[in-house]
Amino acid sequence: MHTLYSMQNSGNCYKLRLAMSQLGLPFQIVDVDILKGETRTPEFLAVNPNGKVPALKLDTGEILSESNAILFFLAEGTNLLPDDRFCKAEMLQWMFFEQYSHEPYIAVARFWLKIRKGGRELQAHMLDNWWERGYEALGVMERHLETHDFFAADRYSIADIALYAYTHVAEDGEFDLSDFPKINAWMERVRAQPDHVPMDWRP
Repeated sequence: MHTLYSMQNSGNCYKLRLAMSQLGLPFQIVDVDILKGETRTPEFLAVNPNGKVPALKLDTGEILSESNAILFFLAEGTNLLPDDRFCKAEMLQWMFFEQYSHEPYIAVARFWLKIRKGGRELQAHMLDNWWERGYEALGVMERHLETHDFFAADRYSIADIALYAYTHVAEDGEFDLSDFPKINAWMERVRAQPDHVPMDWRP
C-alpha cells in the first residue's frame, strides 16, 4: 500500500488524495504539519530532502515528491492520462502552468490569508502582486474554457485535477470567482466526475 505524507488543507496534497480516490488506489496517510515545522525534522527530510509535502512512498519503498510528478506517475496507463502524444504534452503544458503561473499566487495568497495566523500582516506588501498575478492566471483559464470543457485531450485528466485543487478554494485567498462563469461551470464538471472527493476527505 502507498503511503502519502500529507497536510490535509494543502491543495498540492489534495490533488493526490483526489486522484487516488478516482483511481481506486488504496493508500494510508501520514499527517505532516508544516506550521509546526514537521517537514524540517530529520525523519521527514529522510523522506523528502526538499522538506515539502506531499511525498508518496510507494509500496515498493521508492519515494516520489512534487505533486504533479506524482500525479503523472499515478495516472500512467489509466484514463486520467491520454495516450496521444500531443494530448499528453497539452496536459503537461497545463500542469506546468499550474505550478508556474497559478499556484505561486492563488495558493500562496490562500496560505497567508487563511492558514498562517497573522499572515495578512506579515505579507501585506505582497498581496496586491498575488491578486494581480492570480487573476491573470484565472483569466487564462477562463479564456481556454470558453471553447473547451476540460483542459487537455477534450476530457477530464490530471491537468484538471492539478488546476482544480487550488482554484476551488481560491476564495480563501480573497479571489472573487463570480466573474468567471466558465471556471465555475468547469468546477461543477470536475465535481461531477466519478469518485470525486472533497478536500477534507481521508481514506
